[in-house]
Parts: sequence; structure tokens; C-alpha cells
Amino acid sequence: MLDQLDDTDIRILQLLQENARLTGQEIGLKLNKTTTPINNRIRSLQERGYIKKYVAVLDHEKLELDFMTFTHVQLKDHSQHSLSHFENEIIKLPEVLECYHLTGDFDFILKVTVKDRKEYHDFLMNRLFAIIAIGKVETKLVMKAAKTETALPIRKH
Repeated sequence: MLDQLDDTDIRILQLLQENARLTGQEIGLKLNKTTTPINNRIRSLQERGYIKKYVAVLDHEKLELDFMTFTHVQLKDHSQHSLSHFENEIIKLPEVLECYHLTGDFDFILKVTVKDRKEYHDFLMNRLFAIIAIGKVETKLVMKAAKTETALPIRKH
């Protein structure tokens, strides 16, 4: 699908990843293009699914949500129904920022952020364990984030 993008499309995507509030006019100025074709390209990128949504990246510490973990989860039952049920339920929990189905010893890794240790305990006991029978949980507490990036490194090969 990357072959369907030209250099201008890629540059638009890069600019929007840096600042999603850029207008078509501002992007056009940066790319030496007029506003209307830029807006048409952005609309096309959205319609084709390259742009999924626009978000604001918030400071979790200022919001007092700086107790962050990577929680490894192993289910007792590995049937397709149980795995799907877990995924469908876990994505509903606002504390779970990311969820990945893995290979290896654990079935899932969750990026979880809450206010403090007590709130994390409550999350485990009353939310995570209520979804389905859990075989094993291993929690890794984030001490410091050396890099957090949302921009994908897109470029043509």
C-alpha cells in the first residue's frame, strides 16, 4: 500500500504526525503547493484509511496518571473464543492504553496507566481479573520513559 503514496502524500503524513493542527494552507506553504490540492490529498488519505484519527497527546504526569506499567497476561484457556473475549473486554478499559497479542510465554502485554499503586491494585482485582480466568500476570513498572513517540517512520523504499 505504500506504493500507492507519492512523495507529497508521504510528506503530508509526516507533517500531520508532527502537528495534526496544521491547516491545508500551512502544509501547502511548507511543500510549495496550493491549498486546494493539499486539502484534497488529506481527504483522500483519510478516505483510504492512511489517517485513522486526529488526537492530542496529553501529559500523563500533569494529569496525575504517572503510575505506568507493562502488564503481561497469560490466560488459562487459549481457545479462540477466550482470546477474542479477552481482547474485546480489555479494550473497553480506559486504563489500558495499548494491548498486544503476543507469542511466547504470555498471551498479551498491556500498557496501563493509573494514578498510583492502590489504583493499579484495584484495576487488577476488580477489572482485569473479572474479565476471564487469568493464569499468570507479571507487572513491569515504568521507572522512566526514555522515548515515547507516536509518529511512524514512513518513507518509500
